[in-house]
Amino acid sequence: MSVRRLAPKELQPESFAFTAENLAWAQKEITKYPPGRQFSAVIAIMWRAQEQCGGWLPEAAIRTVADMLQMPHIRALEVATFYTMFQLNPVGKKAHVQVCGTTPCRLRGAGELIEVCKNRIHHDPFHLSADGDFSWEEVECAGACVNAPMVQIWKDTYEDLTPETLNKVLDGFASGNPPTPGPQNGRQHAAPMTGPTTLKSGGINVSPVDSNGPALTDNDAKRAGAAANVQERPAPKPPAADATEKNPP
Repeated sequence: MSVRRLAPKELQPESFAFTAENLAWAQKEITKYPPGRQFSAVIAIMWRAQEQCGGWLPEAAIRTVADMLQMPHIRALEVATFYTMFQLNPVGKKAHVQVCGTTPCRLRGAGELIEVCKNRIHHDPFHLSADGDFSWEEVECAGACVNAPMVQIWKDTYEDLTPETLNKVLDGFASGNPPTPGPQNGRQHAAPMTGPTTLKSGGINVSPVDSNGPALTDNDAKRAGAAANVQERPAPKPPAADATEKNPP
C-alpha cells in the first residue's frame, strides 16, 4: 500500500462542524455500541463527514470525529490513513472516478480507461481537473469482474466500458445528468450478452420439455410433481458368504 498523507495545509479548511441533520445521525450511530465501545462508530461517522465535505476528509473533520467519540486524534488519523475509502485530498466537485486496475479489468481494457482519465482529467491521479470538476485514481478490485472493465463514481459502478462509453459517462456528470449505473453496453446486469438463459419465468428456470406453466411465486401452492423422496440408487448386494467357513452349506 502506498503512503497516504493528509492534504497540504493550504488545502485544509480551518474548521469543520456537522450539519444538524448529520450531527443527529452521528449521535444515534454512537448509541448502537455499548459504553466504552463508542470507538467502533468511527468509520461510519467519518464516512458521513466525508460525504458532507464533498467527497474528501479534511484533517479538521477527522479531529471533530475523534473528539465526538472521545478517542485520541492519532487513533482517528490511523483509521483515515489506513482505509482507502477515505479520500485525504480534495476530489472533483462533479465526479471522482475510481478505475479498477485489477487483472480481469486490465485484460479487458482498463488501461484504455486510465488513458481517458489521464487525457481528460489530469495526467496524474489524485489531481483535480483544470475546472475542479473531476479527479481520478486507480483502485483494486471493485467487485464487478464479470462486467469488466468498470469504474466507480461515488457510490455507483459503471460497467462494460470502452473509452467511448466512459467519455459519455463523464459527459453526463459534466452536464449534471449522470447516466444510469450498471452495464453501459445494453447488458442486463451480469447476464450473457445474448440475453438471459435462465431464471426467465419469474425466478425459476422452467424447462421447455417439462413445464407446468409459469414459475411459482412465494404465495402460490406447490405444484404436483415427481415424488421428492424417490431415491435413485442401485439395489444393495446380498451379504457375502463367511470366508471362514470351510464347508459352506
